[in-house]
Amino acid sequence: MPSYHVNKNAQPTGEHEVHETGCAHQPDAANRDALGWHSDCHGAVREARKRYNKVDGCYYCCKPCHTR
Repeated sequence: MPSYHVNKNAQPTGEHEVHETGCAHQPDAANRDALGWHSDCHGAVREARKRYNKVDGCYYCCKPCHTR
């Protein structure tokens, strides 16, 4: 089961991106908010939505959850 985190800084379009730990496109460590272990990106996105209004999955590591 992978570990996930969300970028504390929003993208220019307003979304906070969810990444699987180890993604080559993840934010700097200081800009990560840990989401814990989830069976898939959908659970991680649900957790991130408890903290941020606009959330999207990373195109590279969370493609099933990428909506933009």
